[in-house]
Amino acid sequence: MKVFVTGATGFIGSAVVDELLRRHHTVLGLARSDSSAKQLTDKGVEVLRGTLEDTDVLAEGAKNSDGVIHLGFTNNFDDMAGAVEIDVNAVTAMCNALTGTGKPFVNTSGTLMVSYQGRPATEDDAGSDEQLRTRSEKTSLSFADKGVRSTVVRLSPTVHDETRHGLASVATQIAIKNSAATYFNGGTNEWPAIHRLDAANLFVDALEKGKAGSAYNGVAESGIPFKDIAATISSSLGLPLKSLTSDDATEYAGPFLGRGFQINNPTSSAKTQAELNWHPTHPGLLADLQAFLSNPANVEHLKNN
Repeated sequence: MKVFVTGATGFIGSAVVDELLRRHHTVLGLARSDSSAKQLTDKGVEVLRGTLEDTDVLAEGAKNSDGVIHLGFTNNFDDMAGAVEIDVNAVTAMCNALTGTGKPFVNTSGTLMVSYQGRPATEDDAGSDEQLRTRSEKTSLSFADKGVRSTVVRLSPTVHDETRHGLASVATQIAIKNSAATYFNGGTNEWPAIHRLDAANLFVDALEKGKAGSAYNGVAESGIPFKDIAATISSSLGLPLKSLTSDDATEYAGPFLGRGFQINNPTSSAKTQAELNWHPTHPGLLADLQAFLSNPANVEHLKNN
C-alpha cells in the first residue's frame, strides 16, 4: 500500500514511517523544508513538498495514494483556533479527494477531547465541543458516510520514549523554571500515557484494519496521577514537591498549561486493543521520565530550551 503521511518527520510521525516501511508499505511524506525532505529521502521515502495550508497539494497527495495517515499539526498554542482551522481545512481537502474510494484515512486527535467524563473515557465517547480539536476529529469521521474508511487515533497527552515525554516534559521544564515540582488540588487528576513506538503501531493498525467511523484510544497506561508525575520530577531533580491550589496555577504555569495540568483524563483502550489486536509492550511514562532525568546533559537541555 502507498501511504501518504503528513507530519512524517515529527516525533510520532517518524516512528509511523518506520513502522510502515517495516510492514513493507511505501510512503509518500509531506515535507515543508529541505531538511525534512532529506530525512525522508534518506529512508527511501518519496517526498511531496508543501505545508498544511497547501490544500491542493494535500488533496493531490491523498488522491495518488492508497491511504492517508494525518499527523501534521501547527501546534500554535498562541492561536489554537487558527491552528485548528488550518487542520480542518487540510482534513477536508484530503478526505474530499478520497470520497467514494473506500480508502483509509487515519486522523490524529487526543484523549483530552473526552476528558472529564467522571469515569475512564472510552472510544464510544464523543469529543467535547469545548475542546477545539474536536472539530477536526468530527470532520474526518463524517466522511465515513461518504465512502472513506475514516478513523481517528486519540493520543494520550504524554506520548513518550527515552528522550521526550509530551506534556510531562513541559511540566519538567516549568518545574525547573520555578525551582519546584508542583501538583494542584491534591494531584489526583490522572493522565493517560503511551510510548511512541506503541503509538506508531496503533496508527498502522488503524490504517490496515480500522473500521470506518471509529475512534481508537492511544493509551497504554490508563491514568497516572499527576502527583506521581510531579513526584518523579521532584525526586529525579532534587526539587521541592509542592501542592498548590487552582488559583495558583496560572502564576505557576500560565493560563493554558495551568489549566492543562489540572485536567482529569483517565482513559480506557480496551475496545481499541480488542478490535485491532493491538497491545502496548514498551516502557511506561514514569520509567522513561526517570531514566531521562538521571542524565545531567538531558536536564541541561531542558533548562536551555
